[in-house]
Amino acid sequence: MEHEHGHNNKLLAERMPEKADCEKIAAAFGQLGDATRLRIFWILCHSEQCVRGIAALMEMSSPAVAHHLKELKTAGLIVSRRVGREMYYRLGDTDECLEIHSVMDNLFHIKCFKA
Repeated sequence: MEHEHGHNNKLLAERMPEKADCEKIAAAFGQLGDATRLRIFWILCHSEQCVRGIAALMEMSSPAVAHHLKELKTAGLIVSRRVGREMYYRLGDTDECLEIHSVMDNLFHIKCFKA
């Protein structure tokens, strides 16, 4: 028996996101649900930084920052590149990452700048 509340359930079912897509989105938002990772993400939206640079800005130890960076990178929110012995991190190169950055800045009225 079909359950109807004035919505076209067939249309909803056709347009419903795939489970894997929702899991990816939930993982990304789960990472940003942590205030420390959210602040690190914000830093990396505006500049490329090494672990020591982020640690100084965050007033945290480098190992603690490295742990958060690993989580953000696994979620696909940031990318890294090696320069000699240093790893540098920045915002991911996807439209989704750019959109999250834009939403963060607009929703919380954070003045965006380019470093």
